[in-house]
Amino acid sequence: MSPRPLKGFTVSMLALALTTAACGGGSEAPSSTAAPAAPAAPSFDPATAATLTGTITLDGTAPAPEVIRMNADPVCARENKGATTDTFVVGDSGTLGNVLVYLKDGLSGHTFPAPTTPVHMTQKGCKYSPHVFGIQVGQPLEILNDDPTLHNIHALPEINQEFNTGQPIQGMKFNHTFTAREVMVPFKCDVHGWMNAYVAVLDHPFFAVTGPDGSFEISGLPPGTYTFEAWHERLGAQTMEVTVGASESKAADFTFKMAS
Repeated sequence: MSPRPLKGFTVSMLALALTTAACGGGSEAPSSTAAPAAPAAPSFDPATAATLTGTITLDGTAPAPEVIRMNADPVCARENKGATTDTFVVGDSGTLGNVLVYLKDGLSGHTFPAPTTPVHMTQKGCKYSPHVFGIQVGQPLEILNDDPTLHNIHALPEINQEFNTGQPIQGMKFNHTFTAREVMVPFKCDVHGWMNAYVAVLDHPFFAVTGPDGSFEISGLPPGTYTFEAWHERLGAQTMEVTVGASESKAADFTFKMAS
């Protein structure tokens, strides 16, 4: 006959094992290895910041602004009589407005925190204002309906999240934050088909949009060699490599040519 188990002995051994484990006995768990620290961003002394200025010019004759027929919404027709499109904004000397100029490449290693101050976009007179603008990733965007009629804001990005929200009451605001760099993100209004705008979402503050005089200024640049791009909604984009030294102010002019 097999001997009966010694219950008392078994229980005692189990208790001893548990006590030993609780006190840190047995094999030690492998120590964790700390992740290597991320490399520090290159230092940049703001006192050495450079500035890029320039003018955008149109070579050729732009089509005349088209009159927008707003009869589909009597409120729009009343609020903005004689409204025209913003595609071609041309100055007296052939300068071109609504062109986005931005630093496209060359900032590797530098980081620039997003401002907490929101960028404002307004629906006024059944048009978006501004028509072309820039914003940083993570910076708040506030969109206001300043018309006594229904609007909706429909963003159509390819990288960021699409959104489509209605604003039926004058004074309503909608806030959004983009999470990824993207040039450009188009906006439209599904209620009023003529309303459109474009936003460049960038991970730095080095961008500007020209007015009718075609001029732009981008300041605060770390010294270096960069690729800048000028973008127009109908005429496309062109790039230019520019090197700026410490505290240097340099000019870079772009010319867009109308197709014959």
